[in-house]
Amino acid sequence: MRIALVLGSVLLTVATLTAASPGAPSAGAPPAEVPLPERMADTGGGSQLITAEAPEPGTTTGRVTWWDRRGARWVAAGSAKARFGAGGLTEGRSRKQGTSTTPTGLYGLPYGFGLAPAPDGTSVGYRPVTERSWWCQDNESRAYNRWVEGLPSDCRATESERLADYPSQYDLALVIGFNYDRPVRGRGAGIFLHVNGEGATAGCVSVPADAMSAVLAWADPDRRPHIAIGTSSGPTAITSVRAAESAT
Repeated sequence: MRIALVLGSVLLTVATLTAASPGAPSAGAPPAEVPLPERMADTGGGSQLITAEAPEPGTTTGRVTWWDRRGARWVAAGSAKARFGAGGLTEGRSRKQGTSTTPTGLYGLPYGFGLAPAPDGTSVGYRPVTERSWWCQDNESRAYNRWVEGLPSDCRATESERLADYPSQYDLALVIGFNYDRPVRGRGAGIFLHVNGEGATAGCVSVPADAMSAVLAWADPDRRPHIAIGTSSGPTAITSVRAAESAT
């Protein structure tokens, strides 16, 4: 009996010291936050992901984070403050062209481009912007939502962007595959991840120049990077977006 009492006393002492240890979690401590990609319905199937999250649909600022999948876990590789469309964010499948809204959804990243040379380490396809580079946004054109070198006769300049006219924003950029694979007329064209301008965008996502450079050097096409755009909660929550939306 005495041996049992002594053993019980030792075990109680060890338990007390363990609970008092600075490194031991307390019984009431909240669980560690689960990384955002691990709370998402879909991440595109690759091992790289960019999340662009705004607090709510009507806001024009938020945060972009780029993530690597390492085994079963997602780990943040970098993060920066972000800007969205002057009209806020809206569901990508029902977006209307000319509303200055950023489309929510999960999209591929076809290629990069810019007025500046590609950052060291860039492995994604990268197109240099020339004086003849345009992004056709004319709904009547066969080149709708496409890069063109020299404006086609059926693509009006007033309905398109001459990329060299935006020396800050398009110094470095990535094409976001919104309405890209099978373009729907009137839904919108020319949605990019690019360098910040003076304020909110016309529908793109923008970040500081150093962040844009880091993203281009980080993105690896062999790892199938995607970008997920959404809000913290509600119908446009980033946790609810799915890859199928990129093709509609």
